[in-house]
Amino acid sequence: MKLHDLEFELFIPAAGIHEKIQQLAAQIQQDYNGKTPLFLPILNGSFVFAADLIRLIQLPCRVSFVKHSSYHGTISSGKLKTLIGLSESLFNQDIIIVEDIMDTGLTLSKVVEELRSLGTRSVEIVTLIRKEAARKHAVQPRYVGFDIQDEFVAGYGLDYEGFGRNLPDIYRKR
Repeated sequence: MKLHDLEFELFIPAAGIHEKIQQLAAQIQQDYNGKTPLFLPILNGSFVFAADLIRLIQLPCRVSFVKHSSYHGTISSGKLKTLIGLSESLFNQDIIIVEDIMDTGLTLSKVVEELRSLGTRSVEIVTLIRKEAARKHAVQPRYVGFDIQDEFVAGYGLDYEGFGRNLPDIYRKR
């Protein structure tokens, strides 16, 4: 499959993604029983994952969004750009950050630091994909869908130059 100017091959089929999301939702449901978490998806990439995950949560919960970026093309720039922030109080709230992919950890380490400074009760991370080998920051997600090598992936919300977010499967660059 070609996205923009790169070739990609099927990596994680849609059925496997949905099975993993059901498992993650069940874990969150159990861990947050009796609480009212605030889900905080990181845009743009996590919107598909967040929608599918949150629809499976049967707890009272809220959803808000933030938009951060550190990618240019297929590589992280190493510099975090805050594009859209929060406008509501998070004091004494249980926050679950929803991320599509965790690679360098730059975005998540900055977001977690910012959230903790606002007096949150707890901050946890659920990520669909974690690139173990590429992590450079000491932030640990509590919930992980898939661990992968340091490969570039697209589909299921993840993009390459804006293309591929609408694909139901996840593809890796050849």
